[in-house]
Amino acid sequence: MKIAILALEGLFDTGLFVTLDTFRLANTLSAMRMGGAPHFEVNVVGVRKRVRSGQGQLIAVSEIEPSVRPDWVIVPALTAGTPELLTAALQRKDVCDGIAQLQRWHAKGVRIAASCIGSFLVAEAGLLDDLEATTTWWLAPFFRQRYPEVSLDETRMIVPSGNIVTTGAMMGHLDLAIWLVRQASPELEAVLSRYMLSDIRSSQAQYIIPNHLAQADPVVQRFERWAREHLKYGFSLQDAAKELAITGRTLQRRCEAVLGKSPLAYFQDLRVERARSLLHGSSLDVDSIAAEVGYEDGATLRTLLRERLGRGVRELRSDVR
Repeated sequence: MKIAILALEGLFDTGLFVTLDTFRLANTLSAMRMGGAPHFEVNVVGVRKRVRSGQGQLIAVSEIEPSVRPDWVIVPALTAGTPELLTAALQRKDVCDGIAQLQRWHAKGVRIAASCIGSFLVAEAGLLDDLEATTTWWLAPFFRQRYPEVSLDETRMIVPSGNIVTTGAMMGHLDLAIWLVRQASPELEAVLSRYMLSDIRSSQAQYIIPNHLAQADPVVQRFERWAREHLKYGFSLQDAAKELAITGRTLQRRCEAVLGKSPLAYFQDLRVERARSLLHGSSLDVDSIAAEVGYEDGATLRTLLRERLGRGVRELRSDVR
């Protein structure tokens, strides 16, 4: 499998090197156990002769040869972790040239994989329009506002969509590399994961901080404050809208635009966050915690936690032991 990693100025150091290390180990294990097949031929390429990482390290890059067609192109994240920094980065000449190169590769049928903030470059190229995608969870509101034609689900860690794959936050680079190894050989991926003590995660949901997402919009931020004060009493769209001096329709529209979900769904996120906090930091039993977040019994809460986080009460409490 021929893999080209597109290195742009200010790329995320860990993202690049964890990807290189994963494929290097995959090749070593393939040689030891499988006669050298599959083999991953990995090249770091750039649109400039000199590229420095976010930590200022000089990255050795090869020139992009139009006649060479990789099987996959990987787009690592840039170290631009806020909307303001990312907006500026997307306007840079080298980034624009990189986006144009992604469009050329895509037109030739080359498959593209983007990790974390790298998904913004693929979306900026228009290659994710009308497709499903994920990205780093804390930039999801900005992504949703900038690329409304993309069906974003930031709770997922890996989203394959046609010839494009996107992954979630930061260490999604590792998940992506392991996922690509699986495409070549599930057997090799199983061995690799055991050596690296790492499995492909399916969800970012348990890591998302609802408060951070709400800060992207003043109305949503005010709704979040109202919701936290009313977790015990249950959700009412009409009461929330009245408190915010807006219509229920406006609140619904703003939450969908910023968070990609309804006010009720976000209210449920806050319930889950509060319940998990109480499981970690208190000795309350499950029924008492359920009452604190507005449920009549612990059974309902147990079901919600399992659905949202993929983990039960016992597993969540064991995290702090």
